[in-house]
Amino acid sequence: MTFSRRGFLTLAGAGALSTGFSLAALAKVLPSSLNARNFGVKTGGGDQSQALQNAIDQAASKQMPLFLPGGNYAVSNIVLPSGLQFIGVPGQSMLSYNGGGGLLSANGSGNVSLSGLVLNGNTLDLSGSALFVAQDATGLSLNDCRIFDSSANCISLRSVSGRIENCELANARQAALFSIDAAGLIITANHVHDCDNNGILVWRSQKSEDGTIITQNRIENIATVDGGSGQNGNGINIFRAHNVIASQNRISDCAFSAVRSNAGSACQIIGNSCSRIKEVALYAEFGFEGAVIAQNIVEDAAAGVSITNFNNGGRLGVCANNIIRNLFVRKGEKDQRGIGIGVEADTLVTGNLVENAPRIGIAVGWGKYMRDVSVTNNIVRKSRIGIAASISLGAGKALIANNLISGSKTHAIAGFDYGKTLPQELMEADNAAVFTNLTISGNVKS
Repeated sequence: MTFSRRGFLTLAGAGALSTGFSLAALAKVLPSSLNARNFGVKTGGGDQSQALQNAIDQAASKQMPLFLPGGNYAVSNIVLPSGLQFIGVPGQSMLSYNGGGGLLSANGSGNVSLSGLVLNGNTLDLSGSALFVAQDATGLSLNDCRIFDSSANCISLRSVSGRIENCELANARQAALFSIDAAGLIITANHVHDCDNNGILVWRSQKSEDGTIITQNRIENIATVDGGSGQNGNGINIFRAHNVIASQNRISDCAFSAVRSNAGSACQIIGNSCSRIKEVALYAEFGFEGAVIAQNIVEDAAAGVSITNFNNGGRLGVCANNIIRNLFVRKGEKDQRGIGIGVEADTLVTGNLVENAPRIGIAVGWGKYMRDVSVTNNIVRKSRIGIAASISLGAGKALIANNLISGSKTHAIAGFDYGKTLPQELMEADNAAVFTNLTISGNVKS
């Protein structure tokens, strides 16, 4: 694409050369674009909704990009038609919600692209679920946008395909991004922070394949203002959504979990870095079949990994090659945690390193809820109990072999019955032989 001197200077005067606006972005709008200012869209002139909607409709009908120069524009209830390419100056082109319903919506639209825009919710009431709402939209692209100060969610998507990338999503009263029934969605390289209840939600209305990929996001400071037992306070929350991948995210300072998958089968939680997590950092729970939790680092959490709820059909997991360290016990609470890894059914636990778990390094089963668990080739250091396995009536089989257990305060390997620890040290062959559901061999205590 070539640049005419006149076209270049025209857009420069409109603010296109503000700080942060790259030549690559300029190439998208020069010279074949419409300028919103030419449709009467202006700053400081009251509500600009009608003028902006006209500019958007004209741009989409002419199949031309629409450029919004830097400035603060008061608007509400803007509808984004198919084929719209809407471009602003990153950090400078701000759409400020001024009440009366919502800010932007793309319902039934295809190939809508927003880049370089700032959406400011001003914490005003929304009749919808978010500042940006899309439903039954295909090929959606949000790139390099900042969306903040929402009285609900920053973004709400239903049955949407596309990409949300390189965006900052912050200061939401509910969640930064809520997707339900995605149709092929990638959420990548975003900065999500300071939300009242959740960071990124990927849900299905019924248990089914979803396939959303959540990768390389920075997620931090997620609270649980509305309370609950785990539905809030999560960096990433996956619910009834199968085949979701959460990988290589940096997640910190969450009131509950870094990644929590509830009834999400065939989910992969891989290569995430998690710290200062106030409950279980990485969680697969309730009615799932298939979970891989591998190659993550967890520091400063109430618990590291939990693959659980066999009583509700939770089964079939791999917990491998994670580093989990410096866990804590929550004071004055019924569920105190302080456990590195907890698993229950049809699960392989291998190659993990757990250090400084104040209660149990690796907990296998709960009461009768244990079946076919293999715990091999792990290192557990400086835990009160290295490995604890259920010996309750009805508990299934577990193999505990070739683990290195160092610096345990009370037991290297213990049997426990619904949380009550037996006095015997099961590293000793005579003691271990009493419990026929456990096979214990080749472990090293130091």
